[in-house]
Amino acid sequence: MKASLLIGLVAGARSMTPLAMIAWLARAGELPNTGSLSRLLSRPSVFAGATALAAGELLGDKMRSAPDRIVIRGLAARIVSGGLAGAALARKGDEAPAALLGAVAAVGASYVTFATRCYFLERYGQRRSGVVEDALVLACAVWIANHSRRSRSAR
Repeated sequence: MKASLLIGLVAGARSMTPLAMIAWLARAGELPNTGSLSRLLSRPSVFAGATALAAGELLGDKMRSAPDRIVIRGLAARIVSGGLAGAALARKGDEAPAALLGAVAAVGASYVTFATRCYFLERYGQRRSGVVEDALVLACAVWIANHSRRSRSAR
């Protein structure tokens, strides 16, 4: 369930990146659980939609009009994303607690990453702080995906 917790933390920073990463794993048939959630995420329309939304979020985050991640809509998106991604990374039978863990981690990380981003935004500006945050989020998501992939193949 470590991967579910970690992907929830990523969802706190970027709501769509975890779903896109999980959709990529599902599409490749590399999720630990091949249940209905995996089948849904591997559908071409879901895969393409999650990828497009994640890319749009990465671009949109640099705009001054981007809403704060801690507004209700932003938190709701992070809860759903962290929960779904957490469940998708769980072994069969552990989906519900993994979803809860991913959702709770997303909420906590939303506030921590918001405060951190505000700190760096004042010093380095919207774009620079956003690009660095994006790089960290993507690196973490890729690391979690690779870890999940290795964990699955080790079983």
